[in-house]
Amino acid sequence: MTFYSEERTALFIDGSNLYASARSLGFDIDYKKLLSEFSSQVRLVRAFYYTALIEDQEYSPIRPLVDWLDYNGYTMVTKPTKEFTDATGRRKYKGNMDIELAIDMIDLAEHIDHAVLFSGDGDFRRLIEAVQKRGVRVTVVSTVKSQPPMIADELRRQADFFLELKDMEKNVGRAVSQRQDRDVEDYPVEYEMYDEAEKLA
Repeated sequence: MTFYSEERTALFIDGSNLYASARSLGFDIDYKKLLSEFSSQVRLVRAFYYTALIEDQEYSPIRPLVDWLDYNGYTMVTKPTKEFTDATGRRKYKGNMDIELAIDMIDLAEHIDHAVLFSGDGDFRRLIEAVQKRGVRVTVVSTVKSQPPMIADELRRQADFFLELKDMEKNVGRAVSQRQDRDVEDYPVEYEMYDEAEKLA
């Protein structure tokens, strides 16, 4: 990793994107290890985690994960999902956290030296460019080792550094749960975190 111990650094974790990237590589993220890994190398200012939540449910499958992260050093940024009906009449949910992440990164830019973005979403290319103009170095964490690659080429080109998630598996990963995944086809990728949330509950 290209980090310096005196650097003021913030992590910006696109929860659903990181989850999908790790799963495509065959492992889950151990968030305790992840925080420890960066805390040991830099002056960690903040670790943001972004995810949408389904409201008006007796039990939200991702709530245990959100609560665990909230109590263990992460700054949680959440918002309710939007419900819609698809062409076949099935209820679906969607929740995009891009705006929240972008605002936080720009707001924090004058207080940090290095931003670490855990996402491969090409929509963030312009955001990276904007904070780089404020003197912030940006590292993007995603993967090109999945099929297809999870990172947009334009995002990788814009970043100062690219960290391959597969190369971090030993330090921040854990085995995928052997529990059968529940039926999640009614949910966006955020809600595939059933196994992750249940292990932390």
